Amino acid sequence: MLLRKNIPVKYIFGKIKVELIVITLYAIAVAIEHTWLSLSTSSLPLGVPMIMGTVISLLLGFRSNQAYDRWWEARTIWGAIVNDSRTLARQIKTLSKEAYQGEESFFFKQRFIKRQIAWCYSLSRTLRNQEPTHGLEKYLVKRDFQYLGNYTNVPMAILELHGNDIQQAMENGWMNAYQQVEIDKTLTRLTDAMGKCERIKNTIFPATYSLYIHLSLIVFFMLLPFSMIEVFGVVLFIPALIAIASVFFLIEKMAIHLQDPFENKPTDTPMTAICATIERDLKQCLNETTSASTANQTKVFYLL
Repeated sequence: MLLRKNIPVKYIFGKIKVELIVITLYAIAVAIEHTWLSLSTSSLPLGVPMIMGTVISLLLGFRSNQAYDRWWEARTIWGAIVNDSRTLARQIKTLSKEAYQGEESFFFKQRFIKRQIAWCYSLSRTLRNQEPTHGLEKYLVKRDFQYLGNYTNVPMAILELHGNDIQQAMENGWMNAYQQVEIDKTLTRLTDAMGKCERIKNTIFPATYSLYIHLSLIVFFMLLPFSMIEVFGVVLFIPALIAIASVFFLIEKMAIHLQDPFENKPTDTPMTAICATIERDLKQCLNETTSASTANQTKVFYLL
């Protein structure tokens, strides 16, 4: 995700350098033909490519809006994941009986909340087609980490472990039925968020729509020089054409990048940064009741 406010110009125009090189060479060829070869006896009226340019502008605007909607929906979903992760940690930490305060309780809460951190990271890596279990060893006990090997969908397996622990806590009398239902609702919201992310990931933006717009741009810039050369002259029409082409191709590239928010590109949803925020908040939630004496016990516990 691009987090800098001042994006380098080199990065911006690096995305369309091939298109600009082709446009420049084509414009030079048209200028040579018009000046020295004089093969064309008439120029194209400026209104013809302008009508096409207006239509293409509307199509690019519509596509940019659709692409941004996909990106914003993905960001909204991950915002909900942040809230639900904090809610889950708070529920696990506070929604328990007074008797549920011993050493076993501490390990249960510690294991559960750290497992939620692992879920966030595994979901982000799964959406980016990366190894979902990479780096999860420091958040999971050995038994839980081995359990994930039986599942293709690792985030789903972690949620199942959450559910198993909630059921066990219910059977042990550590929480009442109302508390169990409320925590299960939070797990359901996390499951829904995961499904929404997978829907965006697996729903491909129509390829024909992108292809037709790109072909229309090519035809547009093939016709435009024959109109601009009479208006701007042989010398000025080349930089003018490059400027117009840069605007159109940058808008097209912007839409292409935004339409896939989970492809590990600079313009995708900042899932790693969001996961780091969740990890920070959930660890602070644990540290509120973690003393120096129990910290060493936790280190040993997580080596099991």
